[in-house]
Amino acid sequence: MRVGKVIGRVTLSQSVPLLKGGRWLIVSPHGKKEMLEHGREDLPISKEPSLVVFDNLGGGLGDTIGFVEGREAASPFDEPPPIDAINAALIDEIFYSPKQ
Repeated sequence: MRVGKVIGRVTLSQSVPLLKGGRWLIVSPHGKKEMLEHGREDLPISKEPSLVVFDNLGGGLGDTIGFVEGREAASPFDEPPPIDAINAALIDEIFYSPKQ
């Protein structure tokens, strides 16, 4: 699972019937460096390319989420849908204290 901040939403004119009811979020992924420098609050937009994540948990603009990519993203569905990333968690707080 990776952590990222929701920076926008995608609006579709058509969708696969299996994915109706969900939303598509634009997410700026965060790495170890951003977490060390800023913690959860005021995470900057990452220099890493943003990605589109399927969301059926209710994530919104500015939320920090945990998402999975690849084959694991299709695991919650009976039939594998055409998605590359899915929102797996809405994150309230992050406590990150690496060993020195």
